[in-house]
Amino acid sequence: MQTVAFASVNWKLCLFAAVVALVSYLLGSVSFAVIVSRIGAKDDVRNHGSGNAGMTNILRSYGKKMAAFTAIGDFGKGVIAVALGRIIFSLAGIQGIDAGYIAGLFVILGHLYPLFFGFKGGKGVLTSLGAAVIVSPIPFLVIAGIAIPTVFAVKIVSLISVIGFALYPFVVVAVDLLLDKPLWGELLFSLIVSSLGIWKHRSNIQRLRAGTEYKFGQNNKR
Repeated sequence: MQTVAFASVNWKLCLFAAVVALVSYLLGSVSFAVIVSRIGAKDDVRNHGSGNAGMTNILRSYGKKMAAFTAIGDFGKGVIAVALGRIIFSLAGIQGIDAGYIAGLFVILGHLYPLFFGFKGGKGVLTSLGAAVIVSPIPFLVIAGIAIPTVFAVKIVSLISVIGFALYPFVVVAVDLLLDKPLWGELLFSLIVSSLGIWKHRSNIQRLRAGTEYKFGQNNKR
């Protein structure tokens, strides 16, 4: 009987984990940069600048107003996905496993490779931040406290993004050890998110090394 019950729980966990992953991926696939550029400029932001469907490319291609809408959407879908994933697990009666890790990872993957827009998305910074503010609130505050003043000093968003992704696992370890929290789930999540973020910024890293990376506020010819 115990074996049957254990198998039943495993199937239930797998089923609802798949539901959370699918819902989160589809939510992540809603690319606000593409939607905003198509509605606001009758254009596709991926045809300009870096070709990236993200807030920074929206900012330099179309200005602050459209960038603000993009930022709110991309950040918000990360928050909503994690919250919704946890609600789904709670309604299913699944305890002991944080659905936020599953939801956070798949909403980011949806943003990077959106089903609705030819799998050509952004680099995941704001969506990762939206997921992290729920999954890792204290590490999020630590990294935000470092990043926000620094980005206004150096004016290179990609540099701060790469530094933030690189710091994320280390800050998670420090905070979890300091607060005596369970480490491995959040650490694994942070390592995957960090690796994806740095990988997607590899072209930015090349431009940073060459000294040709875009600084916000500089003139940009479309």
